[in-house]
Amino acid sequence: MSDYSFQRRLAAEALGVGEKRIWINPDPQFKEEIEAAVTRRDVLALVKRGIIRVVPERGIHGHASKVRHEQRRKGRRRGYGKRKGHATARLDPKEDWMHRIRKIRRYLRYLRDKGVIDRRTYRRLYMLAKGGTFRDLASLRRYMIDRGILKEAEA
Repeated sequence: MSDYSFQRRLAAEALGVGEKRIWINPDPQFKEEIEAAVTRRDVLALVKRGIIRVVPERGIHGHASKVRHEQRRKGRRRGYGKRKGHATARLDPKEDWMHRIRKIRRYLRYLRDKGVIDRRTYRRLYMLAKGGTFRDLASLRRYMIDRGILKEAEA
């Protein structure tokens, strides 16, 4: 068995794959030709003739994981039995903030457009919300009711 490490390295570099994926024909009739190949051009000529080849990549197909991923995108396989960690650990803090602040701002816009609050009050409450004063929409409503901005019936 001949050592074709130099030719293997040249072929790997020329074909852009790892050395392990280079297959060199073990047939003794090609031995001298392979040993004579000392340039990239020589090696590529042998590749063209099929004496040196790239072995297809081995590995897992990942079909099962792709199916599982698709199912999870649909919301399956996300039940209580699959969960580890606290709910806040599963939810990105920024996403959580975005959901909360958008809900609060939507409600403030609604109140302003309906004429329940004036523009000045809207702006003050908007800035308070931006500063994180309200934990959720209910706390905003409580704040407004406590200060007489909103009546219980309107909330």
